[in-house]
Amino acid sequence: MKPWKPKDHVESNPIHLPKEAVSKLLPQLDRHLASLFVLFHQYQKHHWLVEGPQFHDLHIVLGQSYDEVHKQVDAVAERITALGGIPTSGPAEIARLAYVQHEPEGAFRIRQMLELDRAHEGTIAAELRKTIRQAFELGDFGTETLLRRVLVEVEDRAHHLDHFLGGDSLEAGRED
Repeated sequence: MKPWKPKDHVESNPIHLPKEAVSKLLPQLDRHLASLFVLFHQYQKHHWLVEGPQFHDLHIVLGQSYDEVHKQVDAVAERITALGGIPTSGPAEIARLAYVQHEPEGAFRIRQMLELDRAHEGTIAAELRKTIRQAFELGDFGTETLLRRVLVEVEDRAHHLDHFLGGDSLEAGRED
Protein backbone atom coordinates (compact mmCIF):
# COMPACT_ATOMS: atom_id res chain seq x y z
CA MET A 1 0.00 0.00 0.00
CA LYS A 2 1.36 3.42 -0.94
CA PRO A 3 0.74 6.32 1.49
CA TRP A 4 -1.13 9.38 0.39
CA LYS A 5 1.72 11.49 1.78
CA PRO A 6 5.16 9.91 2.26
CA LYS A 7 6.85 10.14 5.66
CA ASP A 8 9.32 12.79 4.50
CA HIS A 9 6.54 15.04 3.16
CA VAL A 10 6.52 18.43 4.89
CA GLU A 11 3.68 20.84 4.27
CA SER A 12 3.73 24.55 4.84
CA ASN A 13 2.64 25.19 8.38
CA PRO A 14 -0.28 27.34 9.51
CA ILE A 15 1.86 29.02 12.18
CA HIS A 16 4.23 30.59 9.62
CA LEU A 17 7.40 29.08 11.02
CA PRO A 18 10.15 29.34 8.40
CA LYS A 19 10.92 26.17 6.46
CA GLU A 20 14.56 26.35 7.58
CA ALA A 21 13.54 26.14 11.25
CA VAL A 22 11.04 23.36 10.56
CA SER A 23 13.59 21.28 8.65
CA LYS A 24 15.97 21.46 11.62
CA LEU A 25 13.38 20.79 14.33
CA LEU A 26 11.24 18.03 12.81
CA PRO A 27 13.95 15.34 12.96
CA GLN A 28 14.68 16.24 16.58
CA LEU A 29 11.01 16.16 17.53
CA ASP A 30 10.64 12.78 15.84
CA ARG A 31 13.61 11.41 17.86
CA HIS A 32 11.97 12.67 21.06
CA LEU A 33 8.68 11.12 19.99
CA ALA A 34 10.35 7.76 19.36
CA SER A 35 12.25 7.86 22.66
CA LEU A 36 9.14 8.79 24.61
CA PHE A 37 7.33 5.85 22.96
CA VAL A 38 10.12 3.53 24.17
CA LEU A 39 9.85 5.00 27.66
CA PHE A 40 6.06 4.55 27.56
CA HIS A 41 6.48 0.87 26.64
CA GLN A 42 9.05 0.36 29.40
CA TYR A 43 6.84 1.92 32.06
CA GLN A 44 3.87 -0.13 30.89
CA LYS A 45 5.91 -3.35 30.99
CA HIS A 46 7.25 -2.54 34.45
CA HIS A 47 3.73 -1.71 35.65
CA TRP A 48 2.64 -5.18 34.54
CA LEU A 49 5.60 -7.00 36.09
CA VAL A 50 6.28 -5.22 39.39
CA GLU A 51 6.27 -7.55 42.42
CA GLY A 52 7.29 -7.45 46.03
CA PRO A 53 6.57 -5.57 49.23
CA GLN A 54 6.17 -2.21 47.49
CA PHE A 55 4.01 -3.66 44.71
CA HIS A 56 0.99 -1.46 45.28
CA ASP A 57 2.84 1.86 45.46
CA LEU A 58 5.09 1.07 42.52
CA HIS A 59 2.22 -0.33 40.45
CA ILE A 60 0.38 2.99 40.89
CA VAL A 61 3.45 5.15 40.20
CA LEU A 62 4.41 3.18 37.10
CA GLY A 63 0.81 3.39 35.83
CA GLN A 64 0.76 7.14 36.38
CA SER A 65 4.14 7.41 34.64
CA TYR A 66 3.05 5.61 31.50
CA ASP A 67 -0.15 7.69 31.39
CA GLU A 68 1.90 10.88 31.67
CA VAL A 69 4.41 9.78 29.04
CA HIS A 70 1.58 8.81 26.70
CA LYS A 71 0.22 12.37 26.95
CA GLN A 72 3.70 13.67 26.16
CA VAL A 73 3.93 11.40 23.11
CA ASP A 74 0.65 12.82 21.87
CA ALA A 75 1.71 16.43 22.50
CA VAL A 76 4.99 16.00 20.61
CA ALA A 77 3.22 14.23 17.72
CA GLU A 78 0.65 17.04 17.55
CA ARG A 79 3.46 19.59 17.44
CA ILE A 80 5.08 17.70 14.56
CA THR A 81 1.83 17.94 12.61
CA ALA A 82 1.47 21.65 13.48
CA LEU A 83 4.90 22.18 11.91
CA GLY A 84 3.75 20.36 8.76
CA GLY A 85 5.44 17.02 9.42
CA ILE A 86 4.25 13.45 9.75
CA PRO A 87 5.07 11.79 13.10
CA THR A 88 6.77 8.41 13.09
CA SER A 89 4.39 5.74 14.35
CA GLY A 90 5.65 2.31 13.25
CA PRO A 91 7.33 0.19 15.95
CA ALA A 92 10.39 -0.71 13.85
CA GLU A 93 11.02 2.91 12.86
CA ILE A 94 10.44 4.07 16.44
CA ALA A 95 13.07 1.60 17.67
CA ARG A 96 15.49 2.82 14.99
CA LEU A 97 15.02 6.54 15.74
CA ALA A 98 14.94 6.41 19.53
CA TYR A 99 18.03 7.40 21.49
CA VAL A 100 16.94 5.13 24.36
CA GLN A 101 16.40 1.41 23.88
CA HIS A 102 13.90 -1.16 25.05
CA GLU A 103 15.29 -3.60 27.57
CA PRO A 104 15.42 -7.22 26.39
CA GLU A 105 12.26 -9.30 26.68
CA GLY A 106 11.72 -11.00 30.02
CA ALA A 107 11.24 -9.95 33.61
CA PHE A 108 13.97 -8.20 35.56
CA ARG A 109 14.28 -7.39 39.23
CA ILE A 110 12.37 -4.21 40.10
CA ARG A 111 15.55 -2.34 41.03
CA GLN A 112 16.99 -3.05 37.56
CA MET A 113 13.77 -1.92 35.90
CA LEU A 114 13.60 1.31 37.89
CA GLU A 115 17.29 2.02 37.28
CA LEU A 116 16.69 1.69 33.55
CA ASP A 117 13.65 3.97 33.75
CA ARG A 118 15.67 6.55 35.68
CA ALA A 119 18.53 6.34 33.15
CA HIS A 120 16.09 6.78 30.25
CA GLU A 121 14.50 9.79 31.93
CA GLY A 122 17.96 11.34 32.39
CA THR A 123 18.92 10.75 28.77
CA ILE A 124 15.64 12.18 27.53
CA ALA A 125 16.09 15.25 29.76
CA ALA A 126 19.57 15.88 28.33
CA GLU A 127 18.35 15.52 24.75
CA LEU A 128 15.30 17.72 25.35
CA ARG A 129 17.53 20.52 26.64
CA LYS A 130 19.45 20.51 23.35
CA THR A 131 16.27 20.86 21.29
CA ILE A 132 14.83 23.49 23.63
CA ARG A 133 17.94 25.59 23.06
CA GLN A 134 17.75 25.01 19.31
CA ALA A 135 14.04 25.87 19.16
CA PHE A 136 14.71 29.11 21.03
CA GLU A 137 17.55 30.02 18.67
CA LEU A 138 15.32 29.32 15.66
CA GLY A 139 12.47 31.44 17.04
CA ASP A 140 10.10 28.49 17.53
CA PHE A 141 8.82 29.50 20.94
CA GLY A 142 5.84 27.13 20.74
CA THR A 143 8.10 24.09 20.44
CA GLU A 144 10.39 25.53 23.11
CA THR A 145 7.46 25.97 25.51
CA LEU A 146 6.06 22.50 24.84
CA LEU A 147 9.43 20.83 25.36
CA ARG A 148 10.07 22.83 28.54
CA ARG A 149 6.82 21.45 29.99
CA VAL A 150 7.80 17.92 28.97
CA LEU A 151 11.28 18.45 30.43
CA VAL A 152 9.94 19.45 33.85
CA GLU A 153 7.79 16.30 33.97
CA VAL A 154 10.70 14.12 32.81
CA GLU A 155 12.95 15.60 35.50
CA ASP A 156 10.22 15.12 38.11
CA ARG A 157 9.82 11.43 37.24
CA ALA A 158 13.61 10.93 37.33
CA HIS A 159 13.74 12.59 40.75
CA HIS A 160 10.96 10.37 42.12
CA LEU A 161 12.61 7.24 40.73
CA ASP A 162 15.82 8.32 42.41
CA HIS A 163 13.97 8.42 45.73
CA PHE A 164 12.51 4.95 45.19
CA LEU A 165 16.02 3.67 44.52
CA GLY A 166 17.57 5.39 47.55
CA GLY A 167 18.57 3.78 50.81
CA ASP A 168 16.13 3.17 53.63
CA SER A 169 16.47 6.11 56.02
CA LEU A 170 14.40 4.31 58.66
CA GLU A 171 17.06 1.69 59.33
CA ALA A 172 18.18 1.98 62.97
CA GLY A 173 21.83 2.54 63.80
CA ARG A 174 22.94 3.01 60.22
CA GLU A 175 25.20 5.91 59.30
CA ASP A 176 25.79 6.87 55.69
